[in-house]
Amino acid sequence: MAQLWGGRFTKETDKLVYNFNASIGFDQKFFKQDVEGSKAHVKMLGSVGILTSDEVDTILEGLTGIYQDVIEGKLEITSEYEDIHSFVEANLIERTGDTGKKLHTGRSRNDQVALDMRLYVRDEIDETRDVLIKLLKVLHRLMKEHVDTYMPGFTHLQKAQPVTLAHHIGAYMEMFKRDYKRLGSIRERMNECPLGAGALAGTTYQLDRRMTAELLGFDGPTLNSMDSVSDRDYVIEFLSALSLIMMHLSRFCEEIIMWNSNEYKFIELDDAYSTGSSIMPQKKNPDIAELVRGKTGRVYGALTSLLTTMKGIPLAYNKDMQEDKELTFDAIDTVKGCIALFTGMIDTMTVNKDRMKDSAAHGFTNATDAADYLVKNGVPFRDAHGIIGRLVLYAIDQNKSLDELSLHEYQEICPVFKEDIYEAISMKTCVEKRNTIGAPGPEAMNEVIRINEEFLSNK
Repeated sequence: MAQLWGGRFTKETDKLVYNFNASIGFDQKFFKQDVEGSKAHVKMLGSVGILTSDEVDTILEGLTGIYQDVIEGKLEITSEYEDIHSFVEANLIERTGDTGKKLHTGRSRNDQVALDMRLYVRDEIDETRDVLIKLLKVLHRLMKEHVDTYMPGFTHLQKAQPVTLAHHIGAYMEMFKRDYKRLGSIRERMNECPLGAGALAGTTYQLDRRMTAELLGFDGPTLNSMDSVSDRDYVIEFLSALSLIMMHLSRFCEEIIMWNSNEYKFIELDDAYSTGSSIMPQKKNPDIAELVRGKTGRVYGALTSLLTTMKGIPLAYNKDMQEDKELTFDAIDTVKGCIALFTGMIDTMTVNKDRMKDSAAHGFTNATDAADYLVKNGVPFRDAHGIIGRLVLYAIDQNKSLDELSLHEYQEICPVFKEDIYEAISMKTCVEKRNTIGAPGPEAMNEVIRINEEFLSNK
């Protein structure tokens, strides 16, 4: 059993205890970051005179060789090592002898794993933002294509007022833009280097922590060694941001599932993103949307788990904190996969414009505009509200939409109505006159599209 400690102990650790304690099964994901961090540490040790230039060159060459051999499949990361740190160091010593034993000078596994986790999360934030941008670009394309695709807007899952598909998709555009920005702010806040904090109280070696931070692309070193090795706030923040992304995906998936149903028929999903039934030949199921919706709870679980793990841990490092990894790794992979699949699904879906427009027209979504018509013709709003309510009841009884009622039927309920009521309540008028910024009117939508274009052009 290859491990970095043992001098204090008089016998081997029980195999079951060793396996329970070991993290090599999952922290091998840190391999790239562990080598990267070790290289920076060695260069810093050389710059302050703790290692000679020859020792630095030997260790760097050894680390590079180990990295290349693992990437090329010549060297396997196996369970005989307790963790990824012992794997790298043991192989380095095997290749460089006593010189390799100097790699760990001035650092502890505590600040080493804190660094690896920070580097890993930072890399994953960047990758998550990259897949989010691909999604945002598809949403942006759909918005541009559907500025005049009328559909019902809903509240309480009841048809409320007419909007456009561009406007509806624009709501999710805003959600995912916030997600993108939120990830950026987390990255900025976490970008401090913990290496050099030691086990919890720093080290007597005169390390240049600022140099290490600079080599690794951090803004600077962390300022408290106890916090450095026990901080997992950035992981919790990242999991929180991932949970919000999944919540937004899940909401959109719920609508995609409804829109794809026989009752709505607003859209049709591409065959590549649908499945069939083993018994019912007519079925075409939105399984991708359903799975994304289902996997949301899995990501929430990772966040709740880590919050629960951290809530009772005293300063500084405790082994409980090893539990920050597996669920976090799973959540990251889940979210990136869900974003990618969701992007492909909506990029290839077919929109049924006529069905959407017909649904808006037959859901009394223009009732508010009919009330506004009366107000503009001198009727107090509260009276107008009651008049339109009676008009809707009559239309329901006649199985007609407001557009289908005759002028005589309108005037029987209120003589204020004139021939121009039909233009006032047309889908086109109802949408196009709403042009305050953020509304569905084409003037407002085109301004939002321009703003989004500017946002995406810098990404």
